[in-house]
Amino acid sequence: MTTTLAQPLSEAARAKLLTVSTATLTTALFKRGFRNVFLQGPQRVNPGAARMVGPAYTLRYIPAREDLDLLKVFEDRNHPQRKGVEECPEGHVLVIDSRGDPRAASAGGILLTRLMTRGCAGVVTDGGFRDTPEVKRMALPAYHQRPSAPTNLILHHAVDLNTPVACGDVGVYPGDIMVGDDEGVVCIPAHLAEEIAHETFEQTVYEDFVQEEVNGGHELFGLYPMLDDSVKARFASWRTAQGR
Repeated sequence: MTTTLAQPLSEAARAKLLTVSTATLTTALFKRGFRNVFLQGPQRVNPGAARMVGPAYTLRYIPAREDLDLLKVFEDRNHPQRKGVEECPEGHVLVIDSRGDPRAASAGGILLTRLMTRGCAGVVTDGGFRDTPEVKRMALPAYHQRPSAPTNLILHHAVDLNTPVACGDVGVYPGDIMVGDDEGVVCIPAHLAEEIAHETFEQTVYEDFVQEEVNGGHELFGLYPMLDDSVKARFASWRTAQGR
């Protein structure tokens, strides 16, 4: 059964999330009791691409079966893999549950190109992609474990779309906000996305100030975390000067 998408992420929140690191996001979520939000395994295929932010639209694989997973299945317009590529909404991230197994491709260059031209925000699998030399040149943010040339049909059977999945040992629900940078991908529960975006944006501004202070020789105590009133005053002046 298809799960209803969550409320759309506001443009203001999306813009803020594009400026923060997955490291900062994991800390903010840890403060709220969330320990398992960073996808284990998926890494950037194309580090030159933009950061990734968008709601999750999910595809789930189970192990393939020889009498069901033949090349002719792709002739079916309702095949979940092909249907998902055509229906993943603009601005969303296609999250593929490949059971953590990269021995066969979760998708390839043509399908990822279709996602890109349709305006999707990115694609993540805990398996592997084929055609990675081409994917590396794409603007679409793409994350996987490692390259995998064999067709998905030798290992994966696509079963459903937009239901809760496991990707990188993280439970991902449709509409959860996926954020990716060059370190990896974080899944933000949808109901927390707006407040997490604001909090982590503010934290990022402060940490940029802290980095400058540390570069200048300042010790950490009183600075990180901010406990010293003189630091608070310097930060306020710095922020005004930076227009942030």
